[in-house]
Amino acid sequence: MQKYANGNMKEVCHMASIEKRGNSYRIKVSCGYKADGKQVTQKMTWTPAEGMTEKQIEKELQRQAVLFEEDCKRGQIVSAVKFETFAEEWFEDYAKLNLKSTTFTRKRQLTKRVYAAIGHIRLDKLTTREIQKFINSLAKDGVNENTGKALSRKTMVHYLSFISTVIDFAIKMDILTDNPCRRVTIPKGSKKERQILTIEETEEFFRLLQNAPLKYRAFFTLDIYSGMRRGEMLGLEWKDIDFQTGVIHIQRTSNYTKARGIYTDTTKTESSVRFIKVPMEIIEVLTVYKAEQDEERLKLGDKWHDTDRLFVKWDGHPMNLQTPYGWLKEFCEKNDFPFYGIHQFRHLH
Repeated sequence: MQKYANGNMKEVCHMASIEKRGNSYRIKVSCGYKADGKQVTQKMTWTPAEGMTEKQIEKELQRQAVLFEEDCKRGQIVSAVKFETFAEEWFEDYAKLNLKSTTFTRKRQLTKRVYAAIGHIRLDKLTTREIQKFINSLAKDGVNENTGKALSRKTMVHYLSFISTVIDFAIKMDILTDNPCRRVTIPKGSKKERQILTIEETEEFFRLLQNAPLKYRAFFTLDIYSGMRRGEMLGLEWKDIDFQTGVIHIQRTSNYTKARGIYTDTTKTESSVRFIKVPMEIIEVLTVYKAEQDEERLKLGDKWHDTDRLFVKWDGHPMNLQTPYGWLKEFCEKNDFPFYGIHQFRHLH
């Protein structure tokens, strides 16, 4: 039922009712009931333009009521669902089905801070101001518990991207019509200086590697000359190496999550599937390394698990992702050599 300018009540549609309030009109639509039995309603206010006749007001008022009701039916007028509740639905209905395990895990790690800051806010009440306030808080000193500094700008982008992705999903599901994240500005944050070896240090590193186990000499020599990601290195199989031409086919990665353990996955992006050419000196190192691995395989017999991987554990199983990092750190400390992690070799390349 609705009240027109003349004070009479007239039914516009089965859900909408209109009440005159001063110079404006409040349109109210019933959107069902909550689990506790309480009715859920959505409201909007419409004010006639100056100079409109009573007949024009009635006609436009009816049109506004119908449009508002249709929006409610499509779900564009949001029920009282909190961001955290809907984000969990996104994880279940979209992320679990479409994201890679590593990406899913990273998104999950972001929820602790996000839920604490905005998880309690209703989707329809979540404003650009609230999101900006949260993102700004990440730029304050002390937020990074490891360094005592602000989070990096890249990390802030990850947080905003997660929030935006959830809201975009709400828009796709006809729950929202606007994404407030589009108007959020990312602060500069702390800029982490990239550290990589100098040419002189790289030459010294190669010299020190001459006394290292062949497996790690092959790993880090190939890493420097190829610029591969760690997951790509650990995903390499012997059939990917063309020993005649020095061409290597990168087509898979080795990843790890707590839930799945070590598993094989596709490359980071479609363009990451590629062929690269390395110097024949590297192929020679890999040739010697393969001969050593073949000897180990024969010695172990049935205990050896044939995965065809280049870099494996003692029994042929794929190497753990943290093993090269741990070995390199210990190696650098032992030789009093700068340790900048493994990813720096990709930049060095």
